[in-house]
This record gives sequence, C-alpha cells and structure tokens, in this order.
Amino acid sequence: MNRITHRTVETNGIHLHIAEAGQGPLVLLLHGWPESSYSWRHQIPALAAAGYHVVAPDVRGYGQSDRPEAIEAYRMKALLADFVGLLDALGEETAVVIGHDWGATIAWICAALHPERFRAVAGLSVPYLGRAPMLPTQLFKSIFGEKWFYVLYFQEPGVAEAELEADIPRTMRTILAGAALDPTAPANQAKRAGDGLLTGIDVPSSLPTWLTEEDLAHYSKELAASGFRGGLNRYRNMDRDWEELPELATARVEQPALFLVGECDPGRSFAPTDAMTALVPNLKEVRVIPGAGHWIQQERPAEVNAAIIEFLRAL
Repeated sequence: MNRITHRTVETNGIHLHIAEAGQGPLVLLLHGWPESSYSWRHQIPALAAAGYHVVAPDVRGYGQSDRPEAIEAYRMKALLADFVGLLDALGEETAVVIGHDWGATIAWICAALHPERFRAVAGLSVPYLGRAPMLPTQLFKSIFGEKWFYVLYFQEPGVAEAELEADIPRTMRTILAGAALDPTAPANQAKRAGDGLLTGIDVPSSLPTWLTEEDLAHYSKELAASGFRGGLNRYRNMDRDWEELPELATARVEQPALFLVGECDPGRSFAPTDAMTALVPNLKEVRVIPGAGHWIQQERPAEVNAAIIEFLRAL
C-alpha cells in the first residue's frame, strides 16, 4: 500500500505527473528548483506508512508534467490554480500542503490565499515573507548592489538555459553538491556582470552521502527531457506576482504551520525567519536542523520525516 505509483492528472488546463502512495488525509508535497517529485522519494513512503495519502506532483515545467512556453504561464496565480485544481481532480476538499524551496513559497501562498482548501502548511528552507516592500528584483538589487546574485542572473530569458543545458550532469552535480547557489561563497562573491551560475564554481569530484550517482542521473535525465526553461520562468515572474497579488501585503497564514531549515542553508543569509512571527501566528515550530544545508528532505530524511509526522499527528 505504501509503494509509490505514478499517473497523470489534468488540472487547470494542463497535465501534471504525480507520484503518490498511501490512504488517508491528503498531504501535498511541492518540490523546488531544479528538482521534481523525485526530491520527495524519502518522504512519500514514510508519510504513507504513517496513514496519509501522499501526492507529490512535478510542478508545471518540470519532470513529466506539461511545459507551457509562455513566461507568464509560470506566474503564481497559475500555480495556485494548478494545485487547487489538483485537489478537485483527486476528489479532496482539503489538504495539508508542504513545500521545499520554490515549493515552500507556493505552499505558503496556497495557505494564505486559499485557507478553505489548505488546512495546514509546512515550509522547508524558505520562510513565509508575505509581500516584499518593492518589486522583488528591485529589492534584490538594493540588497546585493553591484554584487552578482543568481536570481537576477536568471531574469534574462535564454541566458541561463544555454549555460545550464550545455552539460546537464555537470550542472546538477555543481548545483546539488557544490556552492553554486551560495551567495556567500568566495567564487560567487568574485563574480561580475556577465558571469554565469557555474562560473568559477568547482565541480565536486565526489558526492555527499545523501546524493548518489543514481540520484544525479535521475535528475539529469529528467532535465534533459524538460530543459530548464520552465523552472527558470518561475524566477522571471517574481515582479509579475508582486503586481498581481497585492493582497499578500496583508495576508496572514492562520493555519497550523511548521518551518524546517538547515543550519547551513545559504538562504538564511537573505531570507530571515523573524517576519513569520506576525505573518504566521499559528506557527507551531521553527526547527533548525544542525549541519544540514538547503536540500534538507534529501540530506536528513529521518529527521525531516519525524518532524513532519509529529506535526501532522498534532493537527
């Protein structure tokens, strides 16, 4: 019963590939960039065994899900409609939504704007920050100044795609096992305009214990088929989302909530958790996992699974 199965579901005019297992209350797992439902491979069977119907979709643009061409097809409003529609397609009124990285941002906003459908929420690695005081790209420019920052590098269509798709296994090895996304890394501090995500970043010769060559090959195969464009388009909609969702300026997440973050996650340097005290009044716990980095559900599956199951059982 806890074996992971796969199927395609139609929602909001597109087809999403989902991995699922178990029976019981619905738990929706949303992955981040540049991953897929595979990033939840350790959580799906564990949560199913704990008595939940666990569904992990490939977000539009990733894996085996549809990949619309238009940049605006990846705006937050479209993604929210995908996942509200997914609940409808599954015949469920409500779900607990759990997300990592970009999936965490989507999960928080699902909970904030559709509280009638998402009864609880957990975010991994990325806290709920509400609405930025200015356009996100302007905010990042004010924070980083002349320094290179990957989110700003991703804004120009086609540029990052060309770099990242030139050698996908090398790209994924460097992103998942290296320092490509760490703004504080010396190689990133030394970058200038025109440099790429991988410029100056060493390609790890060996993998961390949590990531196998088979895992890396799986991600690389998926991205060879899907390309990076869909995932990168999410970054290109940040300003559009700011303009289209002004209600986030006052929206709070009132549902029970959990936040998990790795002690060594580089995102902690520019995504503080302090604001969540007011924005998420029913935040049950902020748990910092010692020694863990950004990819926590893969790095520390036992600890993450235990925290999530404890949270779910307390609902």
